[in-house]
Amino acid sequence: MEKGIENTVSLSEEFDLICLSHLRWDFVYQRPQHLLSRFAKNRRVFFFEEPIFIDGDTHLEISLRENNLSVVVPHISHADRDNKNVVDVQRELLDDLFNSQEINNFVLWFYTPMAINFAAHLEPQATVFDCMDELSAFKFAPPELIENERRLFKKADLVFTGGQSLYEAKKHQHEQVFAFPSSIDAEHFKQARTITEERAEQKSIPRPRFGYYGVIDERIDIRLLAEIADLRPDWQFVMVGPVVKISDEDLPRRENIHYLGGKSYQDLPAFLADWDVAIMPFAINESTRFISPTKTPEYLAAGKPVVSTPIRDVVRPYGEMNLVHIASTAGEFVAAGEKALHENGAERLLEIDEFLVHISWDKTWQQMSALIDEIVRKQFRSSAA
Repeated sequence: MEKGIENTVSLSEEFDLICLSHLRWDFVYQRPQHLLSRFAKNRRVFFFEEPIFIDGDTHLEISLRENNLSVVVPHISHADRDNKNVVDVQRELLDDLFNSQEINNFVLWFYTPMAINFAAHLEPQATVFDCMDELSAFKFAPPELIENERRLFKKADLVFTGGQSLYEAKKHQHEQVFAFPSSIDAEHFKQARTITEERAEQKSIPRPRFGYYGVIDERIDIRLLAEIADLRPDWQFVMVGPVVKISDEDLPRRENIHYLGGKSYQDLPAFLADWDVAIMPFAINESTRFISPTKTPEYLAAGKPVVSTPIRDVVRPYGEMNLVHIASTAGEFVAAGEKALHENGAERLLEIDEFLVHISWDKTWQQMSALIDEIVRKQFRSSAA
């Protein structure tokens, strides 16, 4: 049933938020989780994930999380995948969600343009595209993603971008594009400044420790990491995070490189506390051209010196403000690491705190929410006239 058709009859300023995402809620705690958990304090939020294919019957799994947030996972049988159009099955399951949860007034929030294939029939009170990455540049991106993004731009009332560079690339494609770079829960990461008990996983690792956390995928320059580790065998490199889209066999193996696997968001300050320098050894390629790493302000809030490759949204503003050391080659990275190890900690913390006071996920959420509310109110007044 095309639920959106009847939604146009009785618009309301109160609405549920339906997010269509290519990311798993329980994978890595990042931008979607920060924003949508805040929206869920005031309204119902349904986080609709990509399907999982199973041997059993096709069904929806709905699990309630914090506040009013529900994670919705389509489970599609192998038989339905083989005998039906998977897009049609997803559309039916999405409509089932609307019926079972009595969703009448809603805002659609897209993280993936691919969801337009099964959600185009809906008629929300507002459509938001939070474009956090240039997904078409990622490994294994679907060939139709670019065309689907064009379709989504036509449908969207608001487009948010995950960084300034991405904003500059998208601003001419829509009348309502707003830059919302990666923000921070500063108090959470400031805990690293006072944590003294070492994590068991790191106790046996000598110092100095150069640490990274986050997804380890094609965006990490694994050759650069190997070269740095070879240049400084006395430095220890701690890599925290899941390995995705690249083979474990491709990872550089050295005695001074330590892969600790994925860790929870709650535990990250404790790992940071044990590092001497935080690093971002990102590759400079199409997949990193528009990224705005959330970890940049998080590392800084933890009070750690930071060394990064020249990612545009790190160079500007962090490198230009001398808050982050920028290095392109292994030799430059080692030189920057030496400087980072000898920074004036107390003086630097004052500069960092002065910068961080202006950014937070709370402020980002409030600004986004105000823009959405304005669209919804206009729709409501128009329907009531």
